[in-house]
Amino acid sequence: MAVHLSTKGLKLDLYNILVSNAFNVDLNFVFRVRETLMESVRSFKPASETVTEARVLLVGPVGAGKSSFISSVQSVFSGRVINRAMVGSSSSTSFTKKLRTYNIRGAGENANEPTALVLCDVMGVGEGESTGLTLHDALSVIKGHAPEGHQFSPEQPIGAETVGFVRKPSTNDKVHCVVFVIDGSKVGSYAKSLGVTFQQLREHISNLGVHQVALLTHVDQVCNATGSDITQVYKSKAIQQAMVKAGQLLGMATSYIVPVKNYCSELDLDENTDILLLKAVDHILQYVNLFFQDDSD
Repeated sequence: MAVHLSTKGLKLDLYNILVSNAFNVDLNFVFRVRETLMESVRSFKPASETVTEARVLLVGPVGAGKSSFISSVQSVFSGRVINRAMVGSSSSTSFTKKLRTYNIRGAGENANEPTALVLCDVMGVGEGESTGLTLHDALSVIKGHAPEGHQFSPEQPIGAETVGFVRKPSTNDKVHCVVFVIDGSKVGSYAKSLGVTFQQLREHISNLGVHQVALLTHVDQVCNATGSDITQVYKSKAIQQAMVKAGQLLGMATSYIVPVKNYCSELDLDENTDILLLKAVDHILQYVNLFFQDDSD
């Protein structure tokens, strides 16, 4: 029997509703949760008088789902599954070689109006400094020195001689939140050296005053029940265990880690998948604003 809930006083109160609870009510209510979350992202403005866009950097191992997350979020706002950020199929070689920024755009009548959210995609982190994004280059991007389109190369670190190097980056050029993207289906098999790299990077990022969160991707591959029904994501012990392992890998409390399912082979959107993605974006934007609040103190 369908559960009919009053929508009186909806608006921001929905942000306090657990996703798992939202999944158990009627479809009309789920639709309203989704639309309210979308409007929250569309209307988001950085808590700063001088910054117009929130720059969020996605960092993670090769194949973890950074580019897929960008495309999935844009898919939600486009109303159809699209591949805006190019995605590779290899799990050993990073398909993304350059710094690319993607401004998430609205949907419907607002399709041509960009939101204030900019997602930055970079080369995947390898198990060694010579196999992927280096610590030096990651920090250069976060500090705002790297130009758009910069092609990463371990042999040519970003420096003053780099074409387009931003010598005096403004707050608009810098990254305001870093999101670590971890493949939930592989979190138990990552090399220890990768964890060391991530924790070193996290320490440097913290020293810059930039907040960090994490996404656990491929949750549908972690748990068969969740793969069949994404609404089971917060009830799955396997996913909870994967989140704990991700926290250990990153040296991060699980309260900063949120599970998501990216669109990969699907042709159509799913409202429950959309809600997971939108809740992840909402989680990220909360820490973006903490950056600006800390910066103004």
